[in-house]
Amino acid sequence: MLVMDALSLIRKPIEKELEQFQGLFASSLSVSNPLLKMALSHVLRRRGKMMRPILVLLAARCNGTVGEAVLHAAAALEMLHTASLLHDDVVDESDRRRGQQSVNALLDNKAAVLVGDYVLSAALQHAALTGSNRVVELVAWLGRTLADGELLQLSNTGSVEIDEASYFEVIRKKTASLFAVCAQAGAILAGASEEAVEQARSYGECVGICFQLRDDIFDYFETPELGKPTGNDMKEGKLTLPVIYAVNGSGAGSMRDLALKVRSGQVSEQEIAQLVDFTKQSGGIDYARRVMDEYRDRAIRMLRSCPYPEVSEALRRYVDFVIDRFA
Repeated sequence: MLVMDALSLIRKPIEKELEQFQGLFASSLSVSNPLLKMALSHVLRRRGKMMRPILVLLAARCNGTVGEAVLHAAAALEMLHTASLLHDDVVDESDRRRGQQSVNALLDNKAAVLVGDYVLSAALQHAALTGSNRVVELVAWLGRTLADGELLQLSNTGSVEIDEASYFEVIRKKTASLFAVCAQAGAILAGASEEAVEQARSYGECVGICFQLRDDIFDYFETPELGKPTGNDMKEGKLTLPVIYAVNGSGAGSMRDLALKVRSGQVSEQEIAQLVDFTKQSGGIDYARRVMDEYRDRAIRMLRSCPYPEVSEALRRYVDFVIDRFA
């Protein structure tokens, strides 16, 4: 199925509300400051498929109606995500984001951080406009958790332990937490029961883990759409699930030594290529796909209580899209 065909089916139950969200989001980032306006226009041009706002709206529809508060929650969470990406590009010294020049490369690090701060402040304003203290607390928790995940990943660069538990702790904080809060906030603002709110949160977390696993698998193949070559994570000192499984499962001391060189930042491109090939040959990609499918199945189980078949089907398609996407 074509990407846009799949997305149109996912968006179908919330088409009107998604249009309202887009208008709210664009107007919220309409500014007069010339430098800020240029930077925000650049950011908005690269906005993707709005997967996170869509999740907020679908989670709300699964549990009731999409009111104005839900739109503000979707805006808050998309802006928090955008701000975190702006800051991440500075931390990672990245000059590309999804195939487009990053703001820190377009301007400089100072401007990128300040633009990120502006967008973060806008996110907090929208969180307040939901009128829900619980949602405000969730957004605040999420901001801390995203930063915690980044710092945890940085601290892992000095570790000699290569284990799945540490990997999953990082991706739960860095990626899955955002999807979890999107679904959770939508359910809360629709007036869902505590059981339904927890099911929404669990669904979102599973989807977020699938999202990160798919991204990690991409890194072992050429993906021009993502703006990163093969082995880019390793170039940044990151060890993801495929290579962790391959190294631990093979018992090859030379490959373990090579993986630790990746973490230290002292590895050559030739050595990265060698580790990428070893990971593929040792079943690392297949293992990551199996784990991703397990989390997909967990997410689907969380949809059994959704009383609206059209919305339940959209959420099922949502997790399948995350797994089957090409960028």
